[in-house]
Amino acid sequence: MSKAASFIHDDFLLGTKQARELYHGYAEREPIYDYHCHLSPELIAQNHQFADLAELWLGGDHYKWRAMRANGVNERFCTGDASPREKFQAWAETVPHTLRNPLYHWTHLELKRYFGVDRFLDGRSAEKIWKQAGAKLPRLRVHDLLAQSKVAVVCTTDDPADSLELHAKIRASELKTRVYPAFRPDKALAVGHPAGFSAWLEKLAGAAGCVTGIKKFDDLLGALKQRHDDFHAAGCRLSDHGLEFALSEPCTHAQAKMIFDAVRGGRAATPEEAVRYGSYLMLEFGRWDAARGWTKQLHLGALRNNNTRLLTKLGPDTGFDSIGDFPQAVALSRYLNALDATDQLPRTILYNVNPVDNYTFGAMIGNFQDGSIAGKLQFGSGWWFLDQKEGMEWQMNALSNLGLLSRFVGMITDSRSFVSYPRHEYFRRTLCNLLGGDMARGEIPGDYQLVGGMVRNICFGNARDYFGLELAPEFAAESRSVGRI
Repeated sequence: MSKAASFIHDDFLLGTKQARELYHGYAEREPIYDYHCHLSPELIAQNHQFADLAELWLGGDHYKWRAMRANGVNERFCTGDASPREKFQAWAETVPHTLRNPLYHWTHLELKRYFGVDRFLDGRSAEKIWKQAGAKLPRLRVHDLLAQSKVAVVCTTDDPADSLELHAKIRASELKTRVYPAFRPDKALAVGHPAGFSAWLEKLAGAAGCVTGIKKFDDLLGALKQRHDDFHAAGCRLSDHGLEFALSEPCTHAQAKMIFDAVRGGRAATPEEAVRYGSYLMLEFGRWDAARGWTKQLHLGALRNNNTRLLTKLGPDTGFDSIGDFPQAVALSRYLNALDATDQLPRTILYNVNPVDNYTFGAMIGNFQDGSIAGKLQFGSGWWFLDQKEGMEWQMNALSNLGLLSRFVGMITDSRSFVSYPRHEYFRRTLCNLLGGDMARGEIPGDYQLVGGMVRNICFGNARDYFGLELAPEFAAESRSVGRI
């Protein structure tokens, strides 16, 4: 069969009539609240015009690169010097081999939603699809893609040393999607690499206006706090941290200062010192977030940069990270408790990349719900290796069994691609299929107002109310809470 129309159809992934009613009646038309992604503020500010399908679809996509390498594709067709058309051909020839990988679903959803392509992508159809999609690219600049996907909010991921000028330019544009920075200070913790750390401190000093540079630990704290304030003024209301595990070892100001001084002197911190130093900073960051009413996001468990040969050749974020098996419960509990003990625990979202930790994280959030905010602690959506049908179901089942699925703030895109928004559709179909199956089996009431209201809130309403970011009028006008939830 050459056509994908019978594959990506209106009822794709919806196995019961109840699932179909929930999706089409309550989920399908909800706006998207993309509160964690890696989209480029520069491309948004420029309203970038993509040169070809390879630039739009393959550039920076380490999911695709991993699949291509597994299929025996030479690196020059992934990140190397092959032409855009050659890279697309290599990806097209890989796609049939991705059956049962979520890439197969994502690929055909994206082709259909953005380009109206109903054909299966393979080596034979590549040329026709390249031309068909390419003919539509002039009408699909970055702002067009965001509008077509009905994206209400984008929160980019920004280093404290990054300029916020691009965000100011975006705010001054006519883009209906509201774009906000998110504060990600991971490099402040990188004391195991003195040269890179010192270079980053120079960049941070420039961004924070530290004319004498950052020479002392208190200089660093002052610069980071200044940037935290600057981000808040730019509309930021979320921070983000990518860690192997929560950092919660005791560390005094004097101890953190000693570690900082040693690293500034050129000595790499030991792993134990790095954990203590990071623990001190993470408590500071948590207190700042709480004082400003921000939401903290903790992405935990990734084992990064496993292939040192290819890391040296290609750099980070090129597809050589995987799932780690770090112990999580004790350190995470200690970190959250340390902030809660002084009533300085901000809204917090916990993401795990190891499915073994689903019940650990699902149970952990219940320890720190305090009745002040509905769903104050969140078990975040299936992330990275888990943002596929099975991983989403595992996460939602754990959250349902241990907490309140009805208060869940929903899907994150976690992508560098402007055509990844069908992942939200994929999530919504999975959510509706899960709940629709429950309805069909009589495990939850066959009440569409009740269950449908829950679906709508998970898709958009809960995130809108939880984060409280300013929206364009057409999105702000969406009903606040729906159904009898």
